[in-house]
Amino acid sequence: MVKEEPGFAIRSKIWIEDMEGNVVFGLGRYRILDQIRRLGSMQAAARKLRMSYRAVWMRIRASEERIGKPLVVREGKGSKLTPFAENLTKQFKRLQTIVETESNEVYNSLVSDHLT
Repeated sequence: MVKEEPGFAIRSKIWIEDMEGNVVFGLGRYRILDQIRRLGSMQAAARKLRMSYRAVWMRIRASEERIGKPLVVREGKGSKLTPFAENLTKQFKRLQTIVETESNEVYNSLVSDHLT
């Protein structure tokens, strides 16, 4: 019988805070904006994410107030991301990918051998 070694993986989360420690943007807000972009509606995004419309709206509004720029605008009966929000989501995804890649590389080179 071959004994399997336990598998380990590194996990990390990043988010942006203001100077008071309030969340400005992170993976949750990224997912909200991504669904609004895909579905064209805050209501549809809320349903897809299994959140209330109010919860989605409050998070967007809080981020807009902390950033000082609009993220979502009404378009007919739906919503769309502002150009600023489009760029913010793109750059956040890029940052997330960089952090994950670097974390994995450091973990694999410095830590993983010590856990086996």
